[in-house]
Amino acid sequence: MSQRWLRILFRRRIMVTFLLALQIGILVFVVSTSSQKIDLINRISTITSYFVVIYIISKNDKSSYKLTWVILILVFPVFGGLFYLLFNFQSSTTKVRKTIEKIKFESQSLFVPKENILTKIANENEEVFPLVKYLQGCAGFPVYQNTQTEYLTPGELMFERLTEELKKAERYIFLEYFIIQEGIMWNTVLEILKEKAKQGVDVRVIYDDMGCFFLLPKDYQKTLESMGIHCFVFNAFQPIMSTIQNNRDHRKIAVIDGKTAFTGGINLADEYINAIDKHGYWKDASIMVHGDAAWSFTLMFLQMWSLCKNTIENYNKYRPRQTETCPVLSDGYVQPYADSPIDNENVGEHVYLKIINNAKKYVYINTPYLIIDDAMVSALKLAAKSGVDVRIVTPHRWDKRFVHMTTRSYYRELLRAGVKIYEYSRGFMHSKTFVSDDKVATVGTTNLDFRSLYLHFECGVLLYKNRSVMEIKKDYLNTINACQEITMKDCGHNAFMRFIQEILRIFAPLM
Repeated sequence: MSQRWLRILFRRRIMVTFLLALQIGILVFVVSTSSQKIDLINRISTITSYFVVIYIISKNDKSSYKLTWVILILVFPVFGGLFYLLFNFQSSTTKVRKTIEKIKFESQSLFVPKENILTKIANENEEVFPLVKYLQGCAGFPVYQNTQTEYLTPGELMFERLTEELKKAERYIFLEYFIIQEGIMWNTVLEILKEKAKQGVDVRVIYDDMGCFFLLPKDYQKTLESMGIHCFVFNAFQPIMSTIQNNRDHRKIAVIDGKTAFTGGINLADEYINAIDKHGYWKDASIMVHGDAAWSFTLMFLQMWSLCKNTIENYNKYRPRQTETCPVLSDGYVQPYADSPIDNENVGEHVYLKIINNAKKYVYINTPYLIIDDAMVSALKLAAKSGVDVRIVTPHRWDKRFVHMTTRSYYRELLRAGVKIYEYSRGFMHSKTFVSDDKVATVGTTNLDFRSLYLHFECGVLLYKNRSVMEIKKDYLNTINACQEITMKDCGHNAFMRFIQEILRIFAPLM
């Protein structure tokens, strides 16, 4: 990285941060300055804040969000309500919602599977059937057979498989990632993309501007376009206070010709393949889907591309097989799914809750963050109290100190209920996996925190009676050997630290 490149990069970041801070400073100054007119404004603002509190309480929203905003407004009654109104009532959010609804209307019928497998699953296992039916009937993501999967961990193995599949591309390559950073991993992928673009392959890349805020130069989109690679920067960060800036594209999707797809926790940066040591050994997981189920990921990407470009794609022309049957043999059932923060349907959370609630013997969870609401806490505690072996692995080495402190604030309550908690000692645990009862599992991008569950665009794969289920379980049990089991003694912090953790939990929805 050249010094000139660094100067350009940080100049942009510093300017955006400065403009945001300036807006906040002006607002605080206006409502706190002493004068008769300002005093009148303050009274009006305070009254407005109380009405806003009543509105928040009456909303059909998560109680944790309500509590956080109510406390903020009551502590800062002069400008708390104004901040809420500024962040939550904007035309940009309404416009995005209408665009997404239009895109879904145009493309949803293409998710309909060639054969309905729901009846077959209902006859085989009534316990998992409600979850599969919810994802297909309500969320709109069908379950497939004629699909093989491969569970890929660590990131080095995923990188190897990804490069192999990219080289096979004949029609198109679609990549959608939260983080892209120049280095061994991305540069290797980029060389393949450039070569494929020269061969006439349709190569498209979406990356999130917030995820790459300090990692890529402002004009990197143009750099890729000059190589023949179509590119869009998702939700480009603007120096304007806006609630839409919270909705990031946290998905990790790679699609090759609609026949093969990848998803999971692994971004396109060197720490994910342990080429650099960022927080110790980076433990992550991904899944490769080969066969009919890859079509769902193709449509997910094209929907996001339509949202970014504000166009409607001819989705059907990207089908890998127009009439012939998929030659891939079935390996259980595979159900890709996506989650949007705009539609008020918390798909990722519902998948996790159903797996926990349906568990009879065990449920094993990997997550880098554990910042959850009362519903998730209650589900985990109830499962453990009912005799289910509930285990959660989180990182021992943290990437965000306050977030890690908040994660640890949940330990005592869960341990008392019988949940077993482990911290991955070798480095950073970034996998997002659930596995239960040797039958069902999910691998995806959704963390157990408020941002992933409610604010970000996410995705994952539900696996049922699939060989990858047992591979995920085996990997989990091997991972436990590299973990430190947490006990109540480990949670015996002094009174001041426990007080700080309780405060952090109140503001967890904003982290």
